[in-house]
Amino acid sequence: MPELPEVETVRRGLAPVLEGARLSRVETRRADLRFPFPEGFVQRLTGATIQRLERRAKYLMAQLDRGDTLVMHLGMSGRFEIARPEGSTRPGEFHYAADPDPKHAHVGIDTEAGNRVTYYDPRRFGYMELIETALLPVHPWFAGLGPEPLSEHFTAQRLQHAFEGRKQGPKTLLLDQRVVAGLGNIYVCEALNRARISPFKPAGKIAARRLPPLVDAIRLVLEEAIAAGGSTLRDYAAADGALGYFQHRFRTYDREGRPCANEGCKGTIAREVQAGRSTFFCPVCQK
Repeated sequence: MPELPEVETVRRGLAPVLEGARLSRVETRRADLRFPFPEGFVQRLTGATIQRLERRAKYLMAQLDRGDTLVMHLGMSGRFEIARPEGSTRPGEFHYAADPDPKHAHVGIDTEAGNRVTYYDPRRFGYMELIETALLPVHPWFAGLGPEPLSEHFTAQRLQHAFEGRKQGPKTLLLDQRVVAGLGNIYVCEALNRARISPFKPAGKIAARRLPPLVDAIRLVLEEAIAAGGSTLRDYAAADGALGYFQHRFRTYDREGRPCANEGCKGTIAREVQAGRSTFFCPVCQK
């Protein structure tokens, strides 16, 4: 499933086309994705103007001038393609290109400016919903979310409060969307390695002085991934159908048996299964 940097990369790619755009035509080519489209989906979008395109955790959120917000989740394989009158564009830097299959084109959006955005989803695990904007803070998808990791609200003090007295490892808690929103397995592994903190150490026993470097590492890893276009998870693609290449920059994830990249460390990256997910870490420097 795409993680926060992948979704943010898609948002940045779509924003120049959709922000401030009036939707002249909307079509759905099936009745559902993961869930059925909301009642009146096409009618409620056609003629609306997207005021802002934002991201919350792993959701894309297009705020409309009609009082609703179009909420979109990419699922496992959802992606957008952008077509402009002057040709297709490729926002960000990507290593591979992927040709979309027309049979998986499920939603089409045309703007008055002559741009077209098409949503593809081979597995149909993605979904779209229209939610009254004023009710977003209390909607079940958003009410319990923690702070955004790149925001000023994500602090070492907040992390210390979340870790206090907890026996679970920091990886488990960082993946809890109530602690921090949008973090996934890949980037938690990367950040814990850079901060030299064991993913298995009881979080309540991690010294407070070690938390500011962990917050910094989380932000740095995410910012690097966004700048590189995100990582590639199987057939995931960015807004223009190109696959990101941050996977070539991983220092820890999927590097079992390779040397740890931390300065002065002579350890080797190991892998263990933790709560059904692969955890990559250095048993030498991550304490």
